[in-house]
Amino acid sequence: MYEEDELLPVSALQHMIFCERRAALICLEGSWKDNVYTAEGSIFHEQTDVGETECRGGLRIARGLWLRSLELGLTGRADIVEFQHTSKATQGTAIPLSGSSGLWQPFPVEYKRGVLRDEKSFEVQLCGQALCLEEMLGIKILSGALYYGKTRRRLKISFTTEIRELTRNTALRLHKLIRDGITPLVKPQAKCRSCSLHDLCLPSAMGKSRDVDGYLGHAILSMENNQ
Repeated sequence: MYEEDELLPVSALQHMIFCERRAALICLEGSWKDNVYTAEGSIFHEQTDVGETECRGGLRIARGLWLRSLELGLTGRADIVEFQHTSKATQGTAIPLSGSSGLWQPFPVEYKRGVLRDEKSFEVQLCGQALCLEEMLGIKILSGALYYGKTRRRLKISFTTEIRELTRNTALRLHKLIRDGITPLVKPQAKCRSCSLHDLCLPSAMGKSRDVDGYLGHAILSMENNQ
């Protein structure tokens, strides 16, 4: 079990799956730089991060709900948690809500920009939210969804044994990364080109050669171009 001051952002699970160096640059070194994708994503998330609850018949929608897991050492805010009314809930998957009759099944929804696609890093982030909710509510959450803004479509994610294990292992690796305090070396990949931290990470300078003079030259040029 972790203490309150040891809790790490559940959103960092996404970065750990995408690239551990990226996770270290953000969580250890405090580096961040928006690109068009992250800027659009921030605007998109502002629509859900209002901390309000909406009622639609058999549906309760909670926005900006704070989450926490002392077992995994994670905290953060869910974009949306839908509570779906049910009269035939499997035991241990639904809860009563104050002021409402019957039982309600939690269903976390994470908002993403772009088009509908399978993305393991997003699935792990969503599963991390679900595991936080399970600990907070004392029930099991079977599924959630990723909502993609450009196509306005949902991708339903089942929280299988496999994705749960990957999420827990990723949380363990994240805490080890923070404890060790060492930023991993670059491992250049095609996805580096779309990363908002590309100019800070300098994968092209560090990936093919470990030459210090070459690295410093690229770093200085990048700094001059960004002034």
